[in-house]
Amino acid sequence: MNFWQRLFESTERQFWVCHTAGWLGFGLIYYFGSFLHDMRSVWLFVIMLNVYTGWLITIPLRYVYRRVWRLEPWRMVLVALLAAYIAAVIWAVLRNINYWEIYKHGYRPDEWVYYFSNIVHSFTVILCWSGLYFGIKYYRLLQQEKQNALKATTMAHQAHLKMLRYQLNPHFLFNTLNAISTLVLVGETKTANGMVSRLSDFLRYSLDKDPIKKVPLDQEIQALDLYLAIEKVRFEDRLTVQWDIADKTRQALVPSLILQPLIENAIKYAIAKTEQGGMISISSKQFGQDLLIEVADNGPGADIQNGMLRRNHGVGLPNIRERLQSLYDNNFSFTVSHNEPSGVRVSIRIPFQVDQDGK
Repeated sequence: MNFWQRLFESTERQFWVCHTAGWLGFGLIYYFGSFLHDMRSVWLFVIMLNVYTGWLITIPLRYVYRRVWRLEPWRMVLVALLAAYIAAVIWAVLRNINYWEIYKHGYRPDEWVYYFSNIVHSFTVILCWSGLYFGIKYYRLLQQEKQNALKATTMAHQAHLKMLRYQLNPHFLFNTLNAISTLVLVGETKTANGMVSRLSDFLRYSLDKDPIKKVPLDQEIQALDLYLAIEKVRFEDRLTVQWDIADKTRQALVPSLILQPLIENAIKYAIAKTEQGGMISISSKQFGQDLLIEVADNGPGADIQNGMLRRNHGVGLPNIRERLQSLYDNNFSFTVSHNEPSGVRVSIRIPFQVDQDGK
C-alpha cells in the first residue's frame, strides 16, 4: 500500500487532510490575490490568522452536519444554512479584529458598518466549505453503495458458480454407491473397499477445491484418474481411456472439475449404451494463446444442433457453459460435434493461463 492509499484509508484522516489542505489553499489564493495590495509580512501574518480561525471555526460544523445528515432534505438545508451563517458571523468578527487591531494597529473606523463589511464574504467562504463537505460525503456514500452492490453481485456470482458445480456431484455419487452396494452383496469386499477409498479421495478433492478458483490441468487429470478408476470397477474391460495431454499444458489453469461432467456424459450415453463398451479419449494442447481440451467417445452418437446436444433434462453441459461464461465472459468456446467414425466430441477453448508457481 503506497503513501496516498495509507493517507486516505480512514474517513477521519481523509477529513483532516482535506480540511487542512482546503484552508491552506484558501490562504494562498487570498494572499496572491492581494499581493499587489500589500507585500509586508504583517499582511501575511493577518492572512495566516484568518486562515487559522476559519480552520478552527469550521470544525464544529462537521459535527453539526453529521447530526443533520439523515434529516429531511429541507430541514437539513435549513439547519446547515443557519449553522453556516453563525460560523460566518463569528469568523467575520475575528477577521475584523485581526484586520483593525493588528494590520491597522488599533485604528477604529468612524462607522460601525465597517466591522460587518466582510460578513457576506465570510458567509460565501463558509458556504463553499459546507458545499465541499456535503459533496465529498455524498460522493463517498455513492462509492460505498457501489462497493456494496459490487460485493453483493460478486457473492451472488460465486454462489451461482458453486451451485452449478455441486449440482453435478449427486449423480455420480448415486451411481457409485449403487455399484459399491452391488459389490458388497456379491462378496467382492476387497474391490468395494478400494472403490470406497477412491471415492473418498475424489470427494475430498471435489470439496477442497473452490469452484471460483482455477487449478492446474495436472490436478484435474489426477482427479479424473480417481473418477475413472471408480467407473472401471463398474464397467471393467468395457471402458477404455486414452490420454493425449501435451506436457506444456499440464500447468495451465482450468476451472476445477470442469471435465468430470463430460466424462460422466460419455460413460452414460456411450459406454453404458453398448454391450461391448467403448473408448473415451481426453486430449489437451496449446493453440496460440488458448488452451484446447477435447473429450471424445466412440459411442452411438447423439442428436446435435448448433453445437449443442439435443437431450431433455440434461444439466451437465449447460452447467459447464454457464461456468465458463461466468469465469471467462465471452473469451471461450464450448462446442459439441460428431466424432469420426462415431460418437460425440466436446471441445473447450479457454485462455492459456499459468499460475505464478507454474511459470
